This record gives sequence, C-alpha cells and structure tokens, in this order.
Amino acid sequence: MSRKETSGGWMETVKTVVYAVLIAIVARTFAFEPFNIPSGSMIPTLLVGDYLFVSKYSYGYSKHSFPLSLAPFSGRIFERPPHVGDVAVFKWPGDNRTDYIKRIIGVPGDRVQVKGGVLYVNDKAVNMKPAQEVGPRPAGGSSDGQIFVETLPGGAPHFIQKKKPLGAPKEPGDDPNNTREFVVPPGHVFVMGDNRDESADSRVAGSQVGFVPIENLVGRAEFIFFSHDGSASLWEVWKWPEAIRFSRMFQGIR
Repeated sequence: MSRKETSGGWMETVKTVVYAVLIAIVARTFAFEPFNIPSGSMIPTLLVGDYLFVSKYSYGYSKHSFPLSLAPFSGRIFERPPHVGDVAVFKWPGDNRTDYIKRIIGVPGDRVQVKGGVLYVNDKAVNMKPAQEVGPRPAGGSSDGQIFVETLPGGAPHFIQKKKPLGAPKEPGDDPNNTREFVVPPGHVFVMGDNRDESADSRVAGSQVGFVPIENLVGRAEFIFFSHDGSASLWEVWKWPEAIRFSRMFQGIR
C-alpha cells in the first residue's frame, strides 16, 4: 500500500469522526439531550440512577440550549410557553450552569402557596388523593413516605411523596409546608420537586432557586431510556442484571 493511499485512509477516518461529532452536537442542541438523575428530589417520579432524554425544542431555544451556554444571544427563539405540570430541566439561577430538574407548578401570573402541606394554585387547593385510593403504589418511594396522586390545574395526574404529615395551616414563614403566597412574575416559572419535603425549589428560602427565568429552561423531560439502582460497579458485569431497573426503561415521564 502506498503512502498516498495510507494518508487518504486516515483522512477519511478523520472526516467520518468529525461528521459524527458534528451530527451529535446538532442533535444534542436542537433535538434531544440525555440527562441522569443524581438526587432524590423528584422521587417517586424520577429515581437516582434514572437516565432520560429531554426534548430541546419544547420551549424553543436559548443560549442554554447550546453546549456550555455559549450562544451569543439572550432570550428565546422559536419560543413555546411552558405548561403547568411539565417536568423540566433548567439551569440553576444560582450559577446559570448547574442542571436542575423539577416540575413546573406556576407560570407567569399564577399565585402559588403551600398551606398545611397542601398546594394551592390561584387560591384553589390542588386535587390530592392517597395513592392507594386510585391505584398501586409506584416503585421507588421511600418506605417512610406517603405517596399521593396530585392533579395540577389543566395537568395530568402525577405522583408526589410526602414524609411530613399533612396538617392545619400555620403562619406563613420559611417552612416549605406553610409558605407565603408567591406571585409568578413575567418571564419566569415556579418549580417544585415531587419529593415535597426533600427538595430545594422555588418555595425554599436560601436555595437560590426562586422564580426560574424561562430563558433558563433547557427542555422538557420525555422518557427514561435506562435506569440502575447503583448496586453494581461498572466492572461488576455479573451484577448488572440485578442492578438494572428494566421496568423503568422507555417509560414516559408525566
């Protein structure tokens, strides 16, 4: 084989790799991006070790849609409004870099408050029933937590977890179960975790989440493509079958 043929072969390989990387970047920026769940703030909807795809086009595109948020513009293009009930990935307003995932509870103009552990939106208590009254308990909830089915205004039913018991409303303060009334300002959303007593979110003073700018939304969580319980290391191949949560794979997120 001649030196010229060898050089041409290497160039073709380099071109193939470059094209593959460019296609991956475009798909990640404009279509779907994978995320993994590192904390329990969205239990029982999402578990630690879940891997999911987020649709990048759901709310249009901002600079945070691009790798390292490097796009040289502000605001959103091809904007679509977020909806109450969406499970959304966003850049934490505390540093505009760290990815968070929560459920959108309020959109601009909504009034949100928690009283006695019950969520109120626009002065109306959100429909909330113990899970055992409407179906089986979902997998992944903590043994010391109670699971409820909550239905937000205009949204589909979803599971939440409560560890602290519901009670009579108390004086509003820094208690996440008895908050002041929050009025969502223009250009922002109000978010909460489904694991209501173990989530740093828009309710919690000092969490630096507060009202999340719509510009910070990265995308909407669509479905889980892989899940494991963390009981097997990467090299412990013989333990993989027991560690993988096959029942969660390709499960839609609501």
